[in-house]
Amino acid sequence: MAGAELIGKEELKEIEVLFKTGIFARYSLDKERQGIWKVRDFEKAFTRYFGSKYALGVTSGSAALVIALTALDVGPGDEVICPAFTFMATYEAVLEVGAMPVMADIDDTLNLDPDDIENKITPRTKAIIPVHMCGAPARMDKIMKVAKKHKLLVLEDNAQACGASIKGKYTGTFGQMGIFSFDHYKTITTGEGGMILTDDLNLYHRAEWYHDHGHDHLSTVHRAFDGRTILGINYRMNEIQGGIGIAQLKKLNRVLAAQRKNKAAIEAFLAPIPGLKFRAVPDPAGDSATHLAFNLPTEKKAKAFQKALADGGIGTTIFKENFWHYVPNWEHFLAKSTAQTKSPFTDPRNRKVTYSRKSIPKAEDLLGRTLVMGVNVKMTAAQLKAIKKGIEKAAAVL
Repeated sequence: MAGAELIGKEELKEIEVLFKTGIFARYSLDKERQGIWKVRDFEKAFTRYFGSKYALGVTSGSAALVIALTALDVGPGDEVICPAFTFMATYEAVLEVGAMPVMADIDDTLNLDPDDIENKITPRTKAIIPVHMCGAPARMDKIMKVAKKHKLLVLEDNAQACGASIKGKYTGTFGQMGIFSFDHYKTITTGEGGMILTDDLNLYHRAEWYHDHGHDHLSTVHRAFDGRTILGINYRMNEIQGGIGIAQLKKLNRVLAAQRKNKAAIEAFLAPIPGLKFRAVPDPAGDSATHLAFNLPTEKKAKAFQKALADGGIGTTIFKENFWHYVPNWEHFLAKSTAQTKSPFTDPRNRKVTYSRKSIPKAEDLLGRTLVMGVNVKMTAAQLKAIKKGIEKAAAVL
């Protein structure tokens, strides 16, 4: 549960002043807010932490994806390569801007397989969305090389890996744009909310304008006098979210350190089991450690071990059977059941794309015999001892 485990007086202190000013809106009301700009301060703190030039706080990670794709000018007729293993918001966002998501395979990191990207490129391909699933980075060095070779844009979906890094560089800062999610289950949380990072001023402006009805936020008189360059919509983060985000970001190092310590302890319990292999992590030192993933030689053994662990009170997930994070299990997506009859699937500007399990053999293999467990920030010695005991007992079924 990461940051949600640490919500306390620090978050309350950041937002209680807002109940004195009565200003929860992100923009305008300059006199009434008495110099208090929580979202703005959260964005500034985010850029300092992650080393990015620009940050934009928005309503959710899903909204961040839609805004970033819009800023990148992705739309009807374009295709975006996405991994088969991701939360459905990645694909929904591509459809939301009128483009077509193209499903690619994963590798032993459980993230987008750089070697499969070129198999999925067509003349319509405009962008790649690598997703850093379950806290660990994709192989961004290889992905960026492929993108550069084919002149493709890269938008990192870093919703699940806030604080992860590769050789000191944070995920979410490799591509042209990167997004973060702050919902209740994320590494840091504002309840709901998201962030967009970029080093490109033009992309930042396009995202900023679009997320607030086209306002350029330059008026010194009144919001109504802002200039407008493009049309937009409302995806503004509010001041309460910004205040909570400030407090949560200050706890990020503590969250990461605790998760890494607890994950290492559980890995040590699992390591002696014959045939068990841990998920590949490009830079172990940069793993945010929100989850621990390991695989067994066969699906049969994985399911047997999962059941034995569950009997000992240890919960795990086999994502091949999960309905939220694996494309072949999204019945409404495969049925092309969008809210509008005239959808990207039927738009004549888009190529018809198929989503066959046969096209993602590594995902079909790995996700069927991989078990994933969440790693908490707060874990007592007694809890870890119980997990150790449960693992040792479950290992007997193998």
